[in-house]
Amino acid sequence: MHFYLIPLFPLIGVLLNGLAGIRYFSNRTVHSIAVGSAAMSFLTSAWSFFVLAGSDQASFSFTLCTWMPEVVVNLAGGGRPALAIELALSFDALAAMMTLVVTGVGLLIHIYSIGYMAHDKSYARFFAYLNLFTFAMLVLVLGANLAVMFIGWEGVGLCSYLLIGFWFDKDSAADAGKKAFITNRVGDFGFILGTGLLLYFLGTVDMATISGAVEGGLLDRDVATAAALLLFLGATGKSAQIPLYTWLPDAMEGPTPVSALIHAATMVTAGVYMVARMHVLFTFSGTALAVVAFTGAFTAVYAATMGFVQNDIKRVLAYSTISQIGYMFIGLGAGAYAAGVFHLMTHAFFKSLLFLAAGSVIHALSGEQDMRRMGGLRTRIPATYRVFLVGALAIAGIPGLSGFFSKDEILAAAFASGNYTVWALGLAGAGMTAFYMFRLVFMTFHGKERLDGETAHHVHESPGVMLTPLRILAFFSVTAGFAGLPAVLGGGNWFARFLEPATGIHEMHLPHATELALMAASVGVALSGIGLAWFIYVKREGAPAAAIARRMRLLYALVCGKYFVDEFYNGVVVAGTMRLGTLLGRFDLGIIDGIVNSAARLVRALSSASIVTDTNVVDGAVNGVARVHERFSVILRRVQTGYIYNYALAIALGVILILTLILSS
Repeated sequence: MHFYLIPLFPLIGVLLNGLAGIRYFSNRTVHSIAVGSAAMSFLTSAWSFFVLAGSDQASFSFTLCTWMPEVVVNLAGGGRPALAIELALSFDALAAMMTLVVTGVGLLIHIYSIGYMAHDKSYARFFAYLNLFTFAMLVLVLGANLAVMFIGWEGVGLCSYLLIGFWFDKDSAADAGKKAFITNRVGDFGFILGTGLLLYFLGTVDMATISGAVEGGLLDRDVATAAALLLFLGATGKSAQIPLYTWLPDAMEGPTPVSALIHAATMVTAGVYMVARMHVLFTFSGTALAVVAFTGAFTAVYAATMGFVQNDIKRVLAYSTISQIGYMFIGLGAGAYAAGVFHLMTHAFFKSLLFLAAGSVIHALSGEQDMRRMGGLRTRIPATYRVFLVGALAIAGIPGLSGFFSKDEILAAAFASGNYTVWALGLAGAGMTAFYMFRLVFMTFHGKERLDGETAHHVHESPGVMLTPLRILAFFSVTAGFAGLPAVLGGGNWFARFLEPATGIHEMHLPHATELALMAASVGVALSGIGLAWFIYVKREGAPAAAIARRMRLLYALVCGKYFVDEFYNGVVVAGTMRLGTLLGRFDLGIIDGIVNSAARLVRALSSASIVTDTNVVDGAVNGVARVHERFSVILRRVQTGYIYNYALAIALGVILILTLILSS
């Protein structure tokens, strides 16, 4: 199987458009290369999927080369094995499903971008970034070990920064790109620590080997919990969950196709994919799995409350994305990994549809994004309205559409696990989702038209190159859910059976009557949410919402202010870190550098004293001896005249002196 070609085609697109397209290619050539590479990647993914489905093998692997040969690792138990990290790819059922989602939805977004970005001056750069992101996401998905996965993990983080800040001449876009990049680095630090912990205790980063070691009892449960929680910290960053969710709403500063590709279908699901891929570790921990479930449940409800009050059409969808990823983590936390991944797939279709349809609305209104300046658009842009309505019904969980099947399977799994708090939060989130999504639909497409004169004059339906991807996504938003049709509705849940070799078996022991009752409750709260939105925003034209805002001013201000989490982060975390940095800088300058500088001054003083001692004492003594010898030599030189008569005279005088001494004695 040649599945390793899947990421190769987008990489070729990056090299062609990134190196030559910006300067030399026409827009037509640029998008032909970008769309063509995405199409080839999708076709290869589809072909690989069918080969895997028809094979007896559970997975296929490919090793490009050995990345780090014979690295000695000191294990916790004292062993010192030689670790070889390979640039290796693996293709199993989970990877097959993800590559189809990434390349399929990515291809449609590439096509949509031809129309949406047609007049942008950085056309080639945009498509090069899209291809680069697709390549990085595919490396993340296909990586056979945590090291290769981390390459893709960091790659999508880089591409997120580039695409969110694509219009970098806008301060808000540049700031949003930096915020996304820095926030994700916090989570990535957890990913690195978790990987390092597994490497320290198991001596490997290969995911299959780690799973086998855990199943074989080679890892302590407390260590498994610590490693799983650190990896999950990385997941909260990439998948925008509490506490690292704040970057995603601001990321709406990027072009709408970016929002659909990165913040609906692919990058934000990377954390979900990683937890599903490491499901053996999380299941063994137990504690980590409970943390995953509660984090997802609280995030689902928390983000939904902020969706109630947003007026920017894209920001409503941004908070919806945060909430829906929370549902995926509820499924994972309940041990129903296939259910969580199933919702990942259905969400990719209907959320991409909603983002692109929102982009069609913005395109029709010449850039307007405030829903308070819309209204009555269903007759102005009917094609966009129809596909948007399909997406809204799907995310609300209306029976027959994809979101109904995946969301109800997650709620049933949470109920079956006995975690009724998580189930209740998920059920509440379902009603809240239906309300804020149809608040968006009614404010945008129904009621009185609130357009200003200039915008109303230029309203127009989007071109076919934008509408065709929307219709395809709408089709899958309706039909994709039937891949996971549960037994209680006469199906066999083909999706869960297909993923079983990669995600394990999840037994959900619920009577059919209970399952049907849970479905009825979910549908009931969804219909109630839609009905309440209709009553407030269509029948009463928003008057009840205004009255509630007046009566509950403090709560309304709190939710409108997004619970002031950004302000807390800026005022406490960021400012505190900067103050700590300033304090440490002063400590470094005043204490550390002061000690070093004082030591230097002391050494200089000692060296000066040493120079004085050496010059005046040591050198003085030596020079004094030399001067004494010099003076004596002057005297002796006068005696040594070199004349024979002087020497004869001296001898004669000596003889006389000696004789005198003898005679006198």
